[in-house]
Amino acid sequence: MRWPAECIHLEMGHTWMATFIPDTLYLRGKATQRRVPARPHVSLCLDCLAGLLKRELEVFPGRVVAFEPDAENFTQYFFVGKDDFEAAGLRPEVDAAIGKRVESLQGACSDCGHRATWLWISRREVSSLDQAERIENTPGALYCAKHGAAKLCEALGKANEANLFYVNAPYGESGAYLWI
Repeated sequence: MRWPAECIHLEMGHTWMATFIPDTLYLRGKATQRRVPARPHVSLCLDCLAGLLKRELEVFPGRVVAFEPDAENFTQYFFVGKDDFEAAGLRPEVDAAIGKRVESLQGACSDCGHRATWLWISRREVSSLDQAERIENTPGALYCAKHGAAKLCEALGKANEANLFYVNAPYGESGAYLWI
């Protein structure tokens, strides 16, 4: 009662869990719905989250710039639509750098050769979301939606333990997956 649903695997003492709130974006602590009606949130183990998230990501038609999360220190991994960068609190130069990357995203998927809609930026390339110049200039890796989704889920799995308070699904035409 008043608790989110949970996958059955969490009852077995999993060390990896995330609260998937698919249709909500938190802007400076305030919840805003990105789909009406919003789907309920649920607490999931890594495998269950990856299954749900992959389905969402593989059919998302927009462009995505995704930053590899810090597997040791992240508590949230969430999508922010390009039009919400400023409202989400991104510094102007970071907003501009990510926006530029989203708008100029083109090429072929490095795994299959299909049209790329994802730019994956590793922690090795950009270790902090405050590095606007590196965000703007790092090559990153291009992926189609299917392979971008797989890369994102693989990165989440690099964390041996996690308690993510917030993971959402993409919305709008384009945006970025960020971590804090």
